[in-house]
Amino acid sequence: MILLSHWKKTVFCAMTLGGLILAPSASGAVLRDSSNRPIRRGGKFDSRTVNVVPTRARNGEFRGVWICTVENLDFPKVRSAAEFRSRYIAMVNRIAAAGFNAVIFQVRPNADAFYPSNLVPYSSWLTGVEGRGLNFDMLQFMVREAHARRLEFHAWFNPYRVINGIKESKRAYLNKLHPKNFARRNPHLVLDFHNGKTRSLFFDPGRKEVVVHICRIVEEVARRYDIDGIHFDDYFYPYEEIGSIDNHTFAANNPYRLKKADWRRMNTETLIYNVKLTIDRVNLRRIRKVRFGVSPFGIWGNAKDIRGGSATGGKQTYFNLYADTKKWVQKRYVDYIVPQIYWNFAHETAAYAALTSWWSSTVRNTGVKLYIGMAPYRLGAAGWGRYELVNQLYFNRMHPEVSGMCCFSYRHLFGAKPHAGVKAFFQALRQ
Repeated sequence: MILLSHWKKTVFCAMTLGGLILAPSASGAVLRDSSNRPIRRGGKFDSRTVNVVPTRARNGEFRGVWICTVENLDFPKVRSAAEFRSRYIAMVNRIAAAGFNAVIFQVRPNADAFYPSNLVPYSSWLTGVEGRGLNFDMLQFMVREAHARRLEFHAWFNPYRVINGIKESKRAYLNKLHPKNFARRNPHLVLDFHNGKTRSLFFDPGRKEVVVHICRIVEEVARRYDIDGIHFDDYFYPYEEIGSIDNHTFAANNPYRLKKADWRRMNTETLIYNVKLTIDRVNLRRIRKVRFGVSPFGIWGNAKDIRGGSATGGKQTYFNLYADTKKWVQKRYVDYIVPQIYWNFAHETAAYAALTSWWSSTVRNTGVKLYIGMAPYRLGAAGWGRYELVNQLYFNRMHPEVSGMCCFSYRHLFGAKPHAGVKAFFQALRQ
C-alpha cells in the first residue's frame, strides 16, 4: 500500500603533498596550503585547523564506484550482447583490482531501463535507440559478475528525470519517445522547465501517480534481481528555481494547506518514505536484505540560514532542491546516505572537513550508514593537489561514523590518462 499522506505539520616530518603540507602537530598532522598557511576547517566560517592522520581502513569499509550511463558518460552504447559483456567485465575487473568493493550502476538514467522491464522501455543510452535491447538480461548478468568478484551491486535510479537540456518543445520530445515510456503515455504528469536557453522535463513530484509508478519500478527490480541496494542520486526538484510551473498541482494536491516550499519538501519525502516501505516489503516477503540509499547534494543547510546547519555557505538541499535529507536520516527513511562532498579542504564556503564532520554528527546513533561521496573528477582543478583525495580518505577514517565512501565516477578513476592523484589514492585505499 502506498502511504501518501504520512507528512504532518507538526592529518612526523613536514612534507609537501601536491599543494597541501603536512606539518608536526601534537594532535596529528596539520594540513597547510602551498603558502604554508594552515587550512581552516570551515573556510571562512570556522578558523580551526584541520588535522589528518594516515589511518587504515576498518573492517567492512564500503568502497563504491558510480558507473554513469546517462549521456554514456561512463558506459558507451553497444551493438551486441557480447560487447556489453566484454565492456562490463573489464570494468568490474578494474574496480575489484583497485580495492573497491561495490558498484553503483545507473540502471535508470532517463525514465528508462538498463534491464528488461514490464514498465519502462530500454534506455536509448544502451544501444542508441530507445526500446531496443540486447536479447539477454543485462542486469542479471551485471549482478552475477559483480558478486563473482565480491563486489556489491547497487541499482542506481534517477526517479524524476525525463530529459535535460533539450531545445524542442515538450510535446515534440515526448512524441519521439517509445510508446512504453511513462512520460509519453502521461504528458500531464511531466513538468516543463525552461531556463531561457534549454528545457528540462521531469515527473511532477506532487502527483500521486508519479510516486506509485516509481515505487512499482523499484519493486520490479528489488523483487526480480539479487541486488544489494537501490540507490537514488541528487536530482529531485531541479537545481534552478522552477517558479510557478507546478502551481496547478500545488492548488489541487495540498490537503494540509502548506506553503509551497514545505509542500515540495513533503512531496520528495513522500517518495522516499514510500520507496523505503516498498523495499522493506520485498525484503520481508523474499527474505532479502536490499538496502535503500540516497546520494544528495553535500549541503543540507547552511548554519546561517537554518538551525542545525553546517558551517557552509553554498546551495542547500533543504531550500533549493526541497529535499530534507537530514530528516530522512533521523527518521531512518534510508539505510545509508552518500552526501556528495565534492569540495576540497581549502574551499572557502563548502570545506570538506566541515561537511564530513557535520554529516558524521548527523548520522550518529541513527543506525543509518554514512558513506562520503568523493570527487576524483575534480583532481587537477584549482586547489586540488595530488594528495587531496588521500587526505580526504584518511579524514573519513578518523570519524567512526563514516563507514566508507563512493567515487564519482568510473572514467575519472580508470580512464586512459587518470590524474596522478588517482594512483596515490588507490595506494591509500588498499592500506
